[in-house]
Amino acid sequence: MGDSIKTKISYFSEDVIRGITLPERFTFPFFYEPHALTKIAAAELQHYLEAQARLDHNFGLDEEQEGIAIGKMFGVLVVKDREGRVGYLSAFSGKLANSNDHPQFVPPVFDMLVENSFFLKEQEVINAVNAAVNQIAADENYIRLKSDLERLTTQSQQEITDFKKLLKSNKEDRKKLREEKRKVLNELEYAEYEAYLIKHSLHDKHQLNILTNKWKRVLDGIQSELAGFESEIEALKQQRRERSAALQQQLFEQYVFLNKYGNTKSLHEIFSATIYEKPPSAAGECATPKLLQYAFANGYQPLAMAEFWWGASPKSEIRKHKQFYPACTGKCKPILAHMLEGMPVDEDPFLHNPGERANLDIIYEDDCFAVVNKPAGLLSVPGVNIHDSVYSRLKVRWETIEPLIIHRLDMGTSGLLVVAKTPEAHKNIQRQFLKRTVSKRYTALLSKAIPGTEGEISLPLRGDFYNRPRQLVCFEHGKKSITRWKVIQQQDGLTRINFWPLTGRTHQLRVHSAHEMGLNAPIVGDDLYGTSADRLHLHAAYLEFLHPKTNEKISFEVVEDF
Repeated sequence: MGDSIKTKISYFSEDVIRGITLPERFTFPFFYEPHALTKIAAAELQHYLEAQARLDHNFGLDEEQEGIAIGKMFGVLVVKDREGRVGYLSAFSGKLANSNDHPQFVPPVFDMLVENSFFLKEQEVINAVNAAVNQIAADENYIRLKSDLERLTTQSQQEITDFKKLLKSNKEDRKKLREEKRKVLNELEYAEYEAYLIKHSLHDKHQLNILTNKWKRVLDGIQSELAGFESEIEALKQQRRERSAALQQQLFEQYVFLNKYGNTKSLHEIFSATIYEKPPSAAGECATPKLLQYAFANGYQPLAMAEFWWGASPKSEIRKHKQFYPACTGKCKPILAHMLEGMPVDEDPFLHNPGERANLDIIYEDDCFAVVNKPAGLLSVPGVNIHDSVYSRLKVRWETIEPLIIHRLDMGTSGLLVVAKTPEAHKNIQRQFLKRTVSKRYTALLSKAIPGTEGEISLPLRGDFYNRPRQLVCFEHGKKSITRWKVIQQQDGLTRINFWPLTGRTHQLRVHSAHEMGLNAPIVGDDLYGTSADRLHLHAAYLEFLHPKTNEKISFEVVEDF
């Protein structure tokens, strides 16, 4: 195989690709099975990565290598050049070893790291502002004043509180004295005594005012000194915000993307028409846009793409070394909609209804609710592109009764689903789900053998805003997610397992299975967190709850033999 450093294209040898049919349509980037040519290209690139110590980047594959371990997404794009020769281009997402300039890889759409670029110059200014903020924040007088203000504020509040307690006690004493003296003094004597007590009351209030004003003067003096520091800090921060926003906007205009017609659009133009309105951080830095940009700029015809992860998995996401992944939706989908305009692309599989011919079995039904056995591939409720669902089928079956969905199962998950027939039943059973008094058990087939026989997983989850519907493990902002598990059987390198979800988060069982801090074994057929198969091997096998009308405990079970 020859590699032209100048043009960044690596040509396939005829022997390697003989007998392989070129793709008729370009890869649908967000769900695909890699074409044979992209597999060859990826294998070649991976061999290159294994041999290139000079990349000076710690992917987390060598425990002895210094520096923070950062895995990377790499991409390959199979192309045909102007002479009809077939080869491939390579790219990485983001930066590699803090640089965009590497011989084997296409350049970025815009290189903000070139020497004397406006980005680096402005970054120096912003860094200088940051340094000025940090310098003020580290000033001994500023630190002393903040400490004094905190200490004296606490002291003042305590003194004033204690004095108010004393005044309250004095007031109670005066009340008792009034009651005693009213019994033994005549009217004139009592009036004189009441005046005496009022004088003491006014004295107490005056002393409280003196104490309060004293502390106000002390604290105001410190706050006045602090204000000089803090106004300077706020002015610097405002300058930083304005310069950062202006720099970001300038960057958005520099990222200009081509398509096959030579038409261009900037990041700002692309994202202004989306729900995001503004481009997400690092938009345009992913591998596939880089590859297509280079191909269009050099007159190459894109044939197929694939992206794979190289290195250790990040703590939040689920990424396996050498495994293929789709392009991200939040950052890449709007960009690729422009770049792939006019190109024949593989059919969007998300428009296909895999549960169309599957039967919906009703396990139980009365005048309150029904329990159905949802087949894998059928939606629980109508989606954006697919109307067929448990809801729509029951709507047809029940005619005049509105199906009230209480809980949902993922499209790929099969098993038991409860649907209410009355608002009262819906409210009652939903309350049981919310209070977590419903007993649920799932069965799954994991993609490898796991150590141990049973346990509990606690990994907080939150949605991946820019790559929906994927979920992230996030210990800072994630919601508590707990799963109990017990192995049923291990055979042929696979594990059959029972799950009891103690919380009900989106994709909870799928993430807890796949994540390296969970079982580190994706569920078979999990195309989001593992690899595709004939179906997602996850089944809601058992449900137990109280009947909404009789309050009797009822249970349902359907076994699925994967």
